Amino acid sequence: MAQYRLIIGTKDWSSWSLRPWLAMKASGIPFEEIVIRLRQSGDQGTRAQILRYSPSGKVPALQIEDEGRQYTVFDSLAICETLAERHPDAGLWPDDPAARGFARSISSAMHSGFSELRALLPMDFARRLPTPELSDTVKDQIADIAKYWQTALEGTKGDGFLFGRFSIADCMYAPVVSRFRTYGIALAPALSAYSDRVLALPAMREWEAAAEAEVAAGEA
Repeated sequence: MAQYRLIIGTKDWSSWSLRPWLAMKASGIPFEEIVIRLRQSGDQGTRAQILRYSPSGKVPALQIEDEGRQYTVFDSLAICETLAERHPDAGLWPDDPAARGFARSISSAMHSGFSELRALLPMDFARRLPTPELSDTVKDQIADIAKYWQTALEGTKGDGFLFGRFSIADCMYAPVVSRFRTYGIALAPALSAYSDRVLALPAMREWEAAAEAEVAAGEA
């Protein structure tokens, strides 16, 4: 049986870490986690610690040991794709080819885009903060995300996750769900209900409890 070790960053801040962690938790894939505190400096700072596990110097990274081989996959979407490939029974992508293509497209859009939204609304999972003044660019990006969600939910009658059962697409947008809650971003009722379903996941509640503990300990 394969052994997995997932290296992640401070849970209150690390949106990239949340994505594969959530995919593994929601799919019931056992793994060991190593949490590295972010925003440390000096010779033993964050990057130096991460480089012990990953050549990218960034989190997340997944170490895989299987059949006598050990290797590392880094980047959140690459890890999720690897998990989907290694665990097809987990159903991490939709079965229908058209839905799967759209799920991959909006996941990649999240992975590579929305930089202005990320900068203005950084993930701060455990806190509730004032809504900042939104630039037109950020408003457009929020509208694009809402359009993606609405289109996906319409295909599932709007009462499940983006493509019916929980998928990588939901993992990719889970940090955005948390950002919208943190900064009080208003959503249409159907999208607000979707966000509530994501936040109610046992894995999301577990992540939130850990983020709250980090804040209480002064680690975030």
